[in-house]
Amino acid sequence: MTRLPCEVEVLHRIRPREEERACLDGVARQLVAAIDREGPARGMVVGSVARSTWLSGDRDLDIFLLFDPSLTREELEAQGLALARRVAARYASSYHEKYAEHPYINASIDGLDVDLVPCFAVESAARIKSAVDRTPFHNMYIATRIPDLVDDVLLLKQFAKGAGVYGSDQMTEGFSGYLCELLVLHYGGFTPLLQAAVAWRPGTCIDLAGHACKAFDEPLRVVDPVDPARNVAAALSLTRMCEFVEWCRGYRERPSVAFFFPPVQEPFTREEFASRLEERGTRLHALSFATPPLIPDIVVPQLRRSLEALCGLLSRGGFVVHQAEALMGEEHSLLLFELLVDTVPPVVRHTGPPVWDPENAGKFTEKYRKNRLSGPFIVDGRYHVELLRRFTDAGVLLRSPEVLSVGLGKHVKREMERGWEVCEGVDCYRDEWAGFLSRFIEPASPLARMGRQGVGDTAGE
Repeated sequence: MTRLPCEVEVLHRIRPREEERACLDGVARQLVAAIDREGPARGMVVGSVARSTWLSGDRDLDIFLLFDPSLTREELEAQGLALARRVAARYASSYHEKYAEHPYINASIDGLDVDLVPCFAVESAARIKSAVDRTPFHNMYIATRIPDLVDDVLLLKQFAKGAGVYGSDQMTEGFSGYLCELLVLHYGGFTPLLQAAVAWRPGTCIDLAGHACKAFDEPLRVVDPVDPARNVAAALSLTRMCEFVEWCRGYRERPSVAFFFPPVQEPFTREEFASRLEERGTRLHALSFATPPLIPDIVVPQLRRSLEALCGLLSRGGFVVHQAEALMGEEHSLLLFELLVDTVPPVVRHTGPPVWDPENAGKFTEKYRKNRLSGPFIVDGRYHVELLRRFTDAGVLLRSPEVLSVGLGKHVKREMERGWEVCEGVDCYRDEWAGFLSRFIEPASPLARMGRQGVGDTAGE
């Protein structure tokens, strides 16, 4: 297959070196042998390492512990964790328990980030008892089909990383490694994939095994060939899909190494951040608290639910939300609100029922007989009263117990009950949040960001 010069250069940088392969293979063999010796499970290497589709520099290794499917979920968790702990205790410099659908062990072994994941050794993907049970079948499906297209997968993964859309975690909402492999298989390579992707529309369906897409409603629908009830692209948001489409169009027009390794976007300094805020004339408020000790797949949806609930609280208080976003940090999480106004006058008009609804009109009048500034009075056929707001300052509202009364995520609320901090304006700036704050204040699509940094003239590299 003919490669562009820039693709040849990229492949030279992203193909794993022999010493890297030897390191990962050695640790993998050691762990699988230890699991097989210990029993009662058998070990299996899964993921990109097993399929030779990992990028140079990646230090992740997934080892599955396959148990008899006759076990109960409780027995799998108990026996699986016990075995994973014994193996980790022998080989790891450190390890701790994590939780996805069920618990597993994450360990650091010879500089590698290793997940030891118990699962059921089911006979087919149709008999899975937990989500991770299908992963060995992904291995088998890809491993027999991908050997001639490994370089194409590597290019796609690095290309997606360059666009900022690689990763199916809740914060990224992008392309998983398995999705990249299936896309390359379906289109027959990196170049034909990009040629097709420029024309993607919401509802695009890719079905390698000839199943049906009717059950899915996500923007991109890629039917899992080993489990037709699952959309492999379910985590991909419409925003990330469209950013990828734009990235493909830009690359096809002006191919360059910069699409695989774009310049690092430097975050604003505190002074630059203050200048941008003053220029915008909006009001920034940040609410921070300790990050719940759970995986992102659990925490991030709760952060977004909490963000939506607090946007509603602010809006009901008269504080107009221009935009809002959540960030899950290692130690602290952030809910960030940009408001068009953060102070409002004490008076607010409240609309009641129409005059021709005497029953509810009576209830309305009685309810506000005492707690009102003026009224009831009639405007355009409806009763109105004027009330005094409880909060005229958004910062005061966000510091009040009212915050805990809205529909926060369960684990977010639990952490916030222990306390939270509210910052305003330039005081929201923290070095650890600088990149997030910069993208929030000055958002742009990936191609626009790259153009801003003066790399639009790199065609033909």
